[in-house]
Amino acid sequence: MESSAAPLASSLPPVPPSTSSALAGLKSPLESPITVQSRRWFLKAGLAGLGGLMSPSLLRAGTEAAATKPNSKKSVILIWLSGGPSHIDMWDPKPEAPTEIRGPYSPIATKLPGVQFCEHLPLQASILDKMSVLRGVDCQSSNHTPITFQAGNPLARRTDDGKDGAGWPSMGSVAAKFRGSNHPDMPAFVGLAPSWVADVYESGDMGAQFSAIKGLDVVGKFALPKGIEASRLEDRESLRQSFDRLRQDLDQKATLEKLDRYTQQAYSMVLGGHVQRAFDLNKESDETRLKYGKNEIGEKVLLARRLVEAGVSYTTVSAKWGYFDHHGDNVQWGGIEKGLTPILPTVDRAMFALVNDLEERGLLDDTLVLMLGEFGRAPVINKEAGRDHWTSVMSMLVAGGGLRHGQVIGSTDSKGYGIQSGIVRPQDLAATVFRHLEIDLESQWTNLQGRPMPIIVEGGRPIPELV
Repeated sequence: MESSAAPLASSLPPVPPSTSSALAGLKSPLESPITVQSRRWFLKAGLAGLGGLMSPSLLRAGTEAAATKPNSKKSVILIWLSGGPSHIDMWDPKPEAPTEIRGPYSPIATKLPGVQFCEHLPLQASILDKMSVLRGVDCQSSNHTPITFQAGNPLARRTDDGKDGAGWPSMGSVAAKFRGSNHPDMPAFVGLAPSWVADVYESGDMGAQFSAIKGLDVVGKFALPKGIEASRLEDRESLRQSFDRLRQDLDQKATLEKLDRYTQQAYSMVLGGHVQRAFDLNKESDETRLKYGKNEIGEKVLLARRLVEAGVSYTTVSAKWGYFDHHGDNVQWGGIEKGLTPILPTVDRAMFALVNDLEERGLLDDTLVLMLGEFGRAPVINKEAGRDHWTSVMSMLVAGGGLRHGQVIGSTDSKGYGIQSGIVRPQDLAATVFRHLEIDLESQWTNLQGRPMPIIVEGGRPIPELV
């Protein structure tokens, strides 16, 4: 029998204890910011950049994309559940199946009559009228990396031959090229993840200028050095006079007047403070941070919301490499009861807080929120109390984006083995994302051989139930 409906915002359960708060998750960049030792840094910053954030080529690419995009603030936040989340133990429970399939969790009612979630996702269950759960996602072309689904492309695959992805770009890189950022001082595509190999797929052959900025490397790195006042630096002539005496020490041998407008834009990003403020979680109240959860996923999702507000078009968030890879209690991430149980409340709270926060700020219709991993988990619990990889089907959540929500799209058979209806392919996800970002679905990019390549492959179309 179903339990009562999940609690609403006014009755948040206690924040689960965590061995790693978001401050710990962001420990290196927050606690060990770059210490600027001299004024010389400012003249070098525009050329050298910080992790590519202020690269003139990146700024140039963003400006060119911005020149052709609609005047809107559309954005995407992808919450990546690295490792492969179990569909049966989260969003597609099978309470009538045998014990070895249904697993240890009980189902609970959601906001939608007759639809059930796992007992450890009460907050998400309470706002399913604001979200859609996709239960028929085809992940046959996916593997244990973010390549296929972050590219939204079944042709982009892990091959382990040094040519993973076959040169196809991620959806974030397509967004960076064809949309650009929503603010001139912000990058278009940011990753908030500890492992690029496992958690963030990049630009393929589209070009490094369209890769994700490593957002955790940016946090805390934009403070001005002692003895330099922003008010003085905003005056280009004062800046020139202050630094001309250092010219003999500079490899560039250049003053601001000699730098092109994209390099000057890099200076503006530092001096204007927009980037610094966007990446500063200390601007948020303790109450807000508690709502998201002071853990690795919660604070990164909160940071993603700040980046959306500041003008980033596409943000990918992941807490830890492989943290949903629940093969059993004999491996690093454990099995279902010991491994999955502790982390479900953190992703439950993060998604709940993000959707409600975006709605309260009037940003939900412009922000498409996705929560997914690379594949599902095997229907039968193995001898190690875990579930192995399962590429036949997985579930995912979608919220915001001005789409139709409050529905279940697709279904699996009675034991969760395969798709029964409402199939959603990687290319359908990409078409839905690009439509939201107002990118022409017929757009093409040019590969290294000079051939035009489509951003949508193999008949991908926006998911019809959502649009």
